[in-house]
Amino acid sequence: MTGDLPAHTILRLGHQGDGIADGPLHVPRSLPGEIVTGEIAEGRIPAPRIVTPSADRVAAPCPHYRRCGGCSLQHASDAFVAGWKAALVRDALARAGIEARIAGVETSPPNTRRRAALSGRKTKKGAEVGFHVPRSPQIVAIPDCRVLDPRILRALGALERLTRLAAPRGAEVTLHVTATDTGIDLSVEGAKPFDRDVMLALAPLAPAFARISWNGETALQQSPPRVTLGPAQVTPPPGAFLQATPQGEAALVAAVTQALAGASRIVDLFAGCGTFTFPAARIAPVHAVEGERAALGALAAAARHAPGLKAITTETRDLFRNPLGADDLAPFDAAIIDPPRAGAAAQVERLAASPLRTIAFVSCNPATFARDAATLASAGWRMGPVTVVDQFRWSSHVELVATFHRT
Repeated sequence: MTGDLPAHTILRLGHQGDGIADGPLHVPRSLPGEIVTGEIAEGRIPAPRIVTPSADRVAAPCPHYRRCGGCSLQHASDAFVAGWKAALVRDALARAGIEARIAGVETSPPNTRRRAALSGRKTKKGAEVGFHVPRSPQIVAIPDCRVLDPRILRALGALERLTRLAAPRGAEVTLHVTATDTGIDLSVEGAKPFDRDVMLALAPLAPAFARISWNGETALQQSPPRVTLGPAQVTPPPGAFLQATPQGEAALVAAVTQALAGASRIVDLFAGCGTFTFPAARIAPVHAVEGERAALGALAAAARHAPGLKAITTETRDLFRNPLGADDLAPFDAAIIDPPRAGAAAQVERLAASPLRTIAFVSCNPATFARDAATLASAGWRMGPVTVVDQFRWSSHVELVATFHRT
């Protein structure tokens, strides 16, 4: 019985949002200062009983939260989550020897996440589509999800029918869904081979989606999926990276464009489909550099029809293996960089030694951002205030944007 179990005090939250007690002992869905009990398994209390709750504890707004692994912090107040995410950024930079000022935390509203990777599995009675139970292969259906865009929720029935068609026996499919201006863009990965029978069976589901891609190849398209990036209408390639919410994207774009004020020529590194390229091209000519050829092709195609912009040029280049050097960077006075979670150590070393005046740095990983920021600081760059952007509400994921100037 839990009354016979020892009590544990939660000391802090780990980077994944679990409470940490002495041991260390990981306690999901707990908060600092709380006293908990429960059975311990492999260094965790998977089903804790909260003996003394924190003042920051709130009732989770989602009915699926008890089982769903899509969120980890719905039991915490918005103010607590914002403060915790700001502290993650501040602490990561402090470990790198940089004192940071947090300008604010921009949190996206509920039900605004426009892209997600859902799991799908065929069952005897139909199909399961949703997120996994934490640390489990079980899938939780999410019809009342408080995170996803309502357009995605309305497509769940069609996704279940498609899963029955796509999922191999005994295996899952991954359903990458994006709510675009013209409908749901769906990219199915891990599906069984696409053939004529599949095509005929898929046809009745086509009206529910703007485009269906099957194992990387376009299978059916009602209309080109389009997203608005600045003044441009972009048709992204299947499964392309986009910012998770319109509000988060707007916060990042606002900070980046503010940093670029007065620039005469801009280079956009890891440009993707042009999230920052198009707004920046309202200020000055932009050279967009990206390793994914399909994403850069979508950017270039949209640039040909976007009104009111300075010149946009593109370059396909692997910035990890072949970063832009001093000669490449010489024509520019400002750079945007938005690398993947691994950061961009090699490229940042070149930026640090370049004649650039301004760097607008966007990151989705405080740890690698802190490493790269330390490289810039050691070369004489000064970091301005950091804006934390929380697009993945109620999760442990953190994004940020900061500007660097030469001292």
